Amino acid sequence: KAEKVIIATGSKPAAPGFIKIDKKRIITSTEALSLEKLPASMVVIGGGIIGCELGSVYARLGTKVHIVEYMDSLIPTMDKDLGKDLMRSMKKIGVEFHLSTKVTDVKATAKQVTLHATNKKEEAVEIKAEYCLVAVGRKPYTDGLGLENIGIEMNERGQIPVNEHLQTKVGNVYAIGDVIEGAMLAHKAEEEGVFVAEVIAGQKPHINYLLIPGVVYTWPEVASVGYSEQQLKEQGVSYKSGKFPFSASGRARASMNTDGFVKVLADAATDEIVGVHMIGPRTADMIAEAVVAMEFKASAEDISRMSHAHPTYTEAFKEACLAATENRALNI
Repeated sequence: KAEKVIIATGSKPAAPGFIKIDKKRIITSTEALSLEKLPASMVVIGGGIIGCELGSVYARLGTKVHIVEYMDSLIPTMDKDLGKDLMRSMKKIGVEFHLSTKVTDVKATAKQVTLHATNKKEEAVEIKAEYCLVAVGRKPYTDGLGLENIGIEMNERGQIPVNEHLQTKVGNVYAIGDVIEGAMLAHKAEEEGVFVAEVIAGQKPHINYLLIPGVVYTWPEVASVGYSEQQLKEQGVSYKSGKFPFSASGRARASMNTDGFVKVLADAATDEIVGVHMIGPRTADMIAEAVVAMEFKASAEDISRMSHAHPTYTEAFKEACLAATENRALNI
C-alpha cells in the first residue's frame, strides 16, 4: 500500500501481427544482444534507431546485414539529411538497404530465415539470412498490471493517458516514461520521474519536450534537438540553415572521423536557434551544447560569438552557427 504510486514499467519490442517472433531465428533487440555466435548474415526489419544501431554493430563485427525499411529514408522521424548521411556511412561497412519496401512474409527454418517483400516498383524482393531482427519499434509494457482494477484504461496504443501533471485519472497514481505518450527515451523518462517527484512535493516543475534530444548510437553518431527542416516547412516557419561538414574540422581530420556534419536552423526574423541536427564523431555528447543554447533561447549569432577550444569537435557547432548567420563559417 502507498499514498502515491508512479507507474514506470517501460516498454518491450513490438512486432507486426503477421510476423511470429520465435526468439530463435526471428528475433527482437532483446535476443540480438545475447546471440551465442556471430551470424554470417542478418536481415533487419526497420531502419529506425534500433535497427540502425544493432545493424551497424553486427556489420562492424563482420555480419552481412540487410536493412529493410517501409519509409523512403532511414531514421524517418529525424531530419531527412541525417538519414541520407547515415545511409552513406553505413554503406561503407557493407550494409545493404531496401527503402520504400514493404515486408509481406517472414518464414524460419532451423538454420535460416526467408523474408519476402515488395519494393516501390511493385517488384518482389526475397532475402535469405541466418537471422531476422525485427526492429519496428517498441510498445508500452502495460499488459497484466491490473490497471483496469483501479479504473485506468489504456488508449489504442496501450499507453496510459495522463494530464499535464503526469497524473492518471486516478489522482494519486502517476505514469512516466515509455508507458505514456512521447519519445521512448531513458533521459525523457528520467526528467519525468524528477518532474513527478517535484509535483508530489508541491513544487511547480516544467518540461520542454521540444528540447529532449534524440540520439542514434551508430558510428558516426547521430543527434538532434528541436524542429527538423521538414517540420518547419510544414508549419510555414521562415528559417535560415547553416551547415558545416566534419571533413573541414581539424579535430575530425586528425582522428580520421570526417563523415557527417552539423546543421543549425535559426528563425529567419529573430535568429533564435530552433533546431540542431548532427551526424559525426561524438555528436551524442555535442548535442548537449545545443540543448543549453535552445533552453536559454540563444541566437545563432550568440553561439558564433562564443570561443570554442581548438581543435575540438564542438567547433563544428560554432561554424554551423556562423554559416546560419549570413554564411560566415571561418574554416571552409
